[in-house]
Amino acid sequence: MNPLFAELPTSIFEIMSGLARDLEAINLGQGFPDFGWPDDVVEAAAGALRSGSNQYAPMRGLPALREAVAAHYRAHHRLAVDAGQVIVTSGATEAIAASLLALIEPGDEVLLFQPLYDAYLPLVRRAGGVPRFVRLVPPDWRITAEALDAAFTDRTRLVVFNNPHNPTSRVFGEAELRLLADHCVRRGAVVLSDEVWEHVVFDGRRHIPLCGLPGMAELTVKIGSAGKIFSLTGWKVGWVVAPPALAETVAKAHQFVTFATAPNLQSAVAFGLAKPLDDVARTAAAFAASRDHLRAGLEALGYATLPAEGTYFLSVDLAASGIAADDMTFCDRAVREAGVAAIPVSSFYAEDPVTRVVRLCFAKRRETLDEGMGRLGQARRLFA
Repeated sequence: MNPLFAELPTSIFEIMSGLARDLEAINLGQGFPDFGWPDDVVEAAAGALRSGSNQYAPMRGLPALREAVAAHYRAHHRLAVDAGQVIVTSGATEAIAASLLALIEPGDEVLLFQPLYDAYLPLVRRAGGVPRFVRLVPPDWRITAEALDAAFTDRTRLVVFNNPHNPTSRVFGEAELRLLADHCVRRGAVVLSDEVWEHVVFDGRRHIPLCGLPGMAELTVKIGSAGKIFSLTGWKVGWVVAPPALAETVAKAHQFVTFATAPNLQSAVAFGLAKPLDDVARTAAAFAASRDHLRAGLEALGYATLPAEGTYFLSVDLAASGIAADDMTFCDRAVREAGVAAIPVSSFYAEDPVTRVVRLCFAKRRETLDEGMGRLGQARRLFA
């Protein structure tokens, strides 16, 4: 067996979701919404299943979807992209995997920002990359010049970057993005920019694509996700947008990972992307209202929360909440003794973790949040 995978621990998501199922707990851990999808996009998928092709789609994706992705970014982010730069994948994680396999030569140093999405590190290592880390810390989770200077070396070939950021819920601002872009341009480092949450931003913020900054168009492989845009995470339809030379190599890796994605879902996503973003904007506003409801309820219970600028997640600072336990202990007791599942943010670090922050998903119906908050009140009393 490959020791990289044989020795991987069970994912914290699998552990907590399994406990939530077994114990019939409220699951505020795993990040999937239970509302917010556009019914007409779902109907388009059903119609395409009945009337369209159900055979292999073209390896790079249906032409209609590739053009829809390019048109979407031209219209909404003013990016100069065309369909030839788009590769459709079976979810954003497959897009990330194919891109890392295509872009990493064994021995290349790869810069990662932690806390980090749990798929990044094993995929980097499987491709032969040597990870180096930029450590983000609460409460502001800010990128600094000092941290970048310490992490970049002459052997840095690739940067894996996530914005909006899971699990911290940061939407990185232009100054931080320019700081990262300047380092990459100066060193010629390619960036795998995971931007799946690009439409899940709140409070008047706007997402800034990294590839739109000076010098970055030829250095950025951008990852997108229909699952996040349309709140249909089970569809697993994602894409890569990259300059032609990089896109060509990523496509070659993709053809030997999944090759093609369900054609009816591709057709439906093309339909959805061609619509005005009214549904997406309304869903983001509804998620923001859920965030505010959860935050107000938690603070009434005595929990201290951290800012949530985007994504589905709100974090609790245990130390500031007067809870002496670490996040792993809190989450384990919360699900077992109070019946509510959350995620310890320490599990998103590869080294030197922050150990006193807990992540909660607020993309849930009001009754689910209310029941979860009642149980979080019980959890707090466990540590009184």
